[in-house]
Amino acid sequence: MDLDLALVRTFTTTAGTLHFGRAAEELNTSQQALSKRIARLEELVAARLFEREGGVRLTEAGERFLPAAHEALAAGERAIAAVGGAGSVVRIDTWGHLYAPMRTVAQAVQALGPVRLEPGPGRDWPSVAQALLRGESDLGFGRVHPLPDGRDAGLTQRLVRLEPVDALVGPSHPLAGANALRPADLRGSTLWCPAELSRLDFLRRFADHFALTRRQDGPNLGLDHLVQHLRGDAGSFTLFPADAPLPDHAGLRAIPLVEPTPLYAWSLAWRESARHPQLDTLLRGFTETGRSRRWLDYAPQRDWLPDTDHAKLAVD
Repeated sequence: MDLDLALVRTFTTTAGTLHFGRAAEELNTSQQALSKRIARLEELVAARLFEREGGVRLTEAGERFLPAAHEALAAGERAIAAVGGAGSVVRIDTWGHLYAPMRTVAQAVQALGPVRLEPGPGRDWPSVAQALLRGESDLGFGRVHPLPDGRDAGLTQRLVRLEPVDALVGPSHPLAGANALRPADLRGSTLWCPAELSRLDFLRRFADHFALTRRQDGPNLGLDHLVQHLRGDAGSFTLFPADAPLPDHAGLRAIPLVEPTPLYAWSLAWRESARHPQLDTLLRGFTETGRSRRWLDYAPQRDWLPDTDHAKLAVD
C-alpha cells in the first residue's frame, strides 16, 4: 500500500480539531473535499478512522493510527530537508515557562551548528508526554516527574541540568534584607504558587518536605503578574531559578537558599521508538555544555532534591 501524505495530513488535521469544517479551513479546502479525502484514506487502510454520529471523534483504529500518521509526516519532512541539504527540524515542547526553559536549550545548541529547532509551548509535563507519545513532538524539555497510571510509559528521559533556586520576595517582606535563607526560615511566610499546587510537583514537594504549611495558589498569568503579586503581598514568597532573568522593573529580592540549597531538575524526554535523527547531536550539546558550566554538580550534604529526582541521578 502506498500512503498519500496529503491524505495523512488531512487525517491528522481533522484529528486535531475533531471538526470537519475547521479542519477544511486549516487546509484551505472545502468540507466536501476533506470528507472525500478521509473516505479515501479509510478505504486504503481498510478501517473506519472517525465516528461521525453525535459529533466527530476518533475510532479505536483512528487512535492507533494517529501516532504513526504523525511519524509518517515527520519522516516526509526529514526526507525533503535531506534533499535540500538542510538538517531536519526538531520539534521541541517546553514547559515551566515562568522558569524560562529555552535559555538552557539555547545555551546547549549554541555551539552545535545546523540544528534546527521548532519550539512549542507545552502546558505542563502530562500534556507534553501525551504529545510525545502521539508523535506530535520529537522532544520535551522541562522538569519530568512520574505520572499516574503509567501515562509516561514508553518515554525515555535524561537529566541535563540541576539549577539552584532562590527565594523571591517583595521589597516589604520581613526577610527581604537577608543575604541568604534556609528553607526552614520561610515557614512564617506564604508560598505563592502560580497555578494549582497539585500541578506544580516541585513546589508541592518542597513545601511538604520543609513543612511549609502556608500555601496559596492562583492562575499563571505570566511573569509580570507574578512580580506584581509579590510586590503587593509582604507575606508571600515563591521559588525562582537562580539564573533565570527577572524584568528590570521587578523590584524584588532574589535570596539564595542554603542548608540545604534546593535544585530544580531539568530533563530531556523523548519516545525511543521514534528517535529523531538529530537527538544524539542534541544530547552531545547538552552534555558538553553541562560539563563546562557544571550543570550537574550535586552534593548531598549541601543540596536538596525531591526523592523522585534522586532516581534520575542514579540513572544518569
